[in-house]
Amino acid sequence: MTRTAIFDLDGTLADTSGDLIAAANACFEADGHAPPLDPVAHMAVAFAGGRAMLRKGYQILHGTAQEADVDRHYPGLLAFYGENIDRHTRLYPGVEACLDDLAQAGWRLGVCTNKPEGLAEDLLQRLGLRSRFASMIGADTLPVRKPDAAPLLAAVERAGGQADRSVLIGDTITDRDAARAAGLPCVLVSFGPEGRAVERLQPQALLDHYDALPALLDQLVPAA
Repeated sequence: MTRTAIFDLDGTLADTSGDLIAAANACFEADGHAPPLDPVAHMAVAFAGGRAMLRKGYQILHGTAQEADVDRHYPGLLAFYGENIDRHTRLYPGVEACLDDLAQAGWRLGVCTNKPEGLAEDLLQRLGLRSRFASMIGADTLPVRKPDAAPLLAAVERAGGQADRSVLIGDTITDRDAARAAGLPCVLVSFGPEGRAVERLQPQALLDHYDALPALLDQLVPAA
């Protein structure tokens, strides 16, 4: 029976935080402010999304954030990010070799991300990964996004898999909750923004390096 591995994108396959932070800071610079967000100190905020970064920046600058300001800058943030999507982004070590190993072992591969679909498609193409995935579900592909189960289950179905033979690899509580809602085991990476602190979320497994993922997935979803 077919086995399916669905991957989150930001913080799981690639460290996109540098380009995300740069896009948010560009919005504040356009208003005459010095960039308030630091690529290292605010990495976790970057993976929480564009609106979260804007709120954090306003809190740093003014002590509070107004949703009207967040709404005003959000389209500009997306535009800047789309034009500069891969300047600082890097795949995590071992990703490409791992995907090759999984494909050779017969796994179907897909992506389920809360990044807008168009941006996710563009980034995967630029990183040279898009052809490796049989499915790609973004934040706006369906009316709902993770942690709802529907996007994850759609990624499995479009990859040609079955939910009871699938697993999600992610990096946040959003991924953990989506996997639970869909009834899938969840692997959380320990090299994302939270490090090994994600262990508190009690995933089925932690991943320290992509070299270990094929054997780990064999334990979670044994070959028939």
